[in-house]
Amino acid sequence: MENWTSVFTTTVEYIAEEVKSLLEAANIPAVILSHKDSAYVMLGEINVMVNKDDAERAARVIAENRSE
Repeated sequence: MENWTSVFTTTVEYIAEEVKSLLEAANIPAVILSHKDSAYVMLGEINVMVNKDDAERAARVIAENRSE
């Protein structure tokens, strides 16, 4: 994952999936990296990762399509 960077962080799995789908619809490959603790599901974060070359465009796509 050396060439990948996090463009979105959440604690809610379905939100990470929504963001990943949003990025993929914009032709930006994305993966989800979960740091959730399997014993304590309320602990930890979920990161949506993209290639570093796509990070700026991914951030724009997320900002244009999400309001939190």
